This record gives sequence, structure tokens and C-alpha cells, in this order.
Amino acid sequence: MKSIKFASLLIIVSLVFTSCKDNKKAEETTTPEAVENTVSYVLKPEATNVKWTAYKTTDKVPVGGEFATLNFEDKVGATPEEALNNLEFSIPVSSLFTKDETRDEKLKTSFFGAMLNTELLKGKIKYANNAYTAEITMNGVTKDLPLEVNITDERRVSMKGTMDLKDWDALGALESLNKVCFDLHKGADGVSKTWEDVAIEVSTYLRDK
Repeated sequence: MKSIKFASLLIIVSLVFTSCKDNKKAEETTTPEAVENTVSYVLKPEATNVKWTAYKTTDKVPVGGEFATLNFEDKVGATPEEALNNLEFSIPVSSLFTKDETRDEKLKTSFFGAMLNTELLKGKIKYANNAYTAEITMNGVTKDLPLEVNITDERRVSMKGTMDLKDWDALGALESLNKVCFDLHKGADGVSKTWEDVAIEVSTYLRDK
């Protein structure tokens, strides 16, 4: 009888130790679950501004301005490229601002007013083959504008491009503007000139959603 009890005790002790070892082994071999990457990038209109630079006189004197309003939906992406790609936007021409009310009115009426569909400038940012372009619709014409894009480690974004107004059939509008600004666009040589290239610069910030 004592032998049976002793044997039973050995079996119980053996089971307890085996169970402890199995649990410890299970704990040691458990692989932690991978942490999901939750970083995201979102572009917001209130953090974005659009500046432009036009030129007058033979000496190509710069005249700067901006559009105070830029409309688009919040665009989210897992990368900066994804956040920017296919971002559709619209810019009210009425938001044009140069710090000179007389100049603003001439640009709105004699330049944009001489075009088709002058209420809004519309477009879409596109990213393909490691290059950015802006598909811009102005004066009833849609063309791609190549962009030079710089994104810093701080998520600040700069997009630059130069529009040639003839690509948007806007030389007639440019002539209309030069007529009302004829004397103001004269240089030292007495020639009145308004250049057809306009530099565009967009600055924005990619937030973390």
C-alpha cells in the first residue's frame, strides 16, 4: 500500500514540474504581435498657400501676388506621395491679392475676365515615375505643368513650376492686360511689355492625421 501511495506521489510531482516547464517554454516562444504602422500624412487647405510671380518691362521686373483661397478636401496617405497624388483643387479667381487694389481689379477684369470660365482655376496634382505635375484647367484648356517638389524631414512641402500662358491659349488675355497697363509696363527703353511666363509656388505642410 505504501508503495502505491509513494508511486502516486511521484507521478503527481512529475506532472506538476512538467506542466511548469511547458508553460515556461510556451511563454518563451510566444512571438510579440507586430505593431501596425499608424503614420499617415494629410494635406489641409488652411496650411497651404499659392503665390505667383509675373513680369513686366523689357528688363523683366517681377510683380508678385497670391491667391488667398485654395479649396480641396483633406487628402490622407501612408506616404507623402500618396497624400499628394490625385489631389484635386480649385482656386477662386476672386481671391487674387497683390496688395494693390487697382492692380487686383485690372487682373481680375482685363486678364482673367478676358478668358473662358473665369470663376475658378481647377486642377489636380499627379505623381508618376518619380515626378510631379499639376494638371491645370484655365481658359477652357487643360494642360500639365511640370513641378519641382521638395519635401523636408519636417514635412514641409514646396512645389514650383513656370506656366507659359500660350499653352493655355491665354496670350489674348495677356494682350488685354497689357493694354490697360500700357504705361505702367514701360521700361527705361520706352517699350511696354508683359511677359507670357508666370512662376508658381505652392507651400504646404503634411500633418500627421
